[in-house]
Amino acid sequence: MVYLVLAATAVVSILTAAVTVLVGRQRRRMHSRPEARRIESAATRGVRDARRQAHAQQYFKNAGGLAALRDRDSHS
Repeated sequence: MVYLVLAATAVVSILTAAVTVLVGRQRRRMHSRPEARRIESAATRGVRDARRQAHAQQYFKNAGGLAALRDRDSHS
C-alpha cells in the first residue's frame, strides 16, 4: 500500500511539473510584443544566413582542394 501511494505521488508530481512548465511557456508567448517578435525573426534569419554561408565556404574549400589535386596530377 505504501509503494502505491509513493508511486501515485511521484506520477502526480511529474505531471504537475510538466503542466507548470508548459503553462509558463504559453504565458510568455502570449505576452510577446511586436518588437520581441521582430527580434526573434531577425535572429532566425541570421542563423539561416550563417548556415548558408558556412555551407558555401565548405563547398568552395572542397572544390579548391580538388582543383589542387588535379593540377598536381597533371604535372606528373
